[in-house]
Amino acid sequence: MEAAVGKCMEAFGRIDVLDNNVGIIDPGGREDLSEEQWDRLMAINVKSIYLTCRHILPIMASQGGGSIINIWSIASTHSLGYSCISYSSSKGAVNAFTRDIALNYGPKGIRCNSILPGLMNTPLIHAGNVTSVYGSTDEMVRQRDALVPLGKMGYGWDVAWAAVFLASDEAKHITGIELVVDGGITLKVK
Repeated sequence: MEAAVGKCMEAFGRIDVLDNNVGIIDPGGREDLSEEQWDRLMAINVKSIYLTCRHILPIMASQGGGSIINIWSIASTHSLGYSCISYSSSKGAVNAFTRDIALNYGPKGIRCNSILPGLMNTPLIHAGNVTSVYGSTDEMVRQRDALVPLGKMGYGWDVAWAAVFLASDEAKHITGIELVVDGGITLKVK
């Protein structure tokens, strides 16, 4: 991470936006997952965010501000309909991390927000181990589309446009939020 940040500074001289968009999922409850699975998921989903921020926050502070956007999931606050304890726990941790950065680095002009996508139709769900929960890819897409009040899962661009907004000057007074981009699915959960 330190080398990547160094290359960015060498090429551009500053860093104005950090978009942390990473994550893996291992379906299963606490008795289904090995300790190695838990540690790997936490390293990818949580530690990676810590490492990017560790190296970029001092740069943003020295230049007078910036915007950090953490792309997470409604799984941090709601059930996905099947057990995925490590994924949900990691996403909840990043929500707390986001609020802490927003509060403590706001005085330095740094905004930090999370985007919580709902059910998204991305290559990850087609190639990953989520399909196994539903039996087939077609069944997974059918069931997930049916859950969304707008009738279909979202796509990567739905999240990307929300990130573009949060990175922009139009969002200059927004920090510490969890922006839900889910087609209304969390409205169904009380």
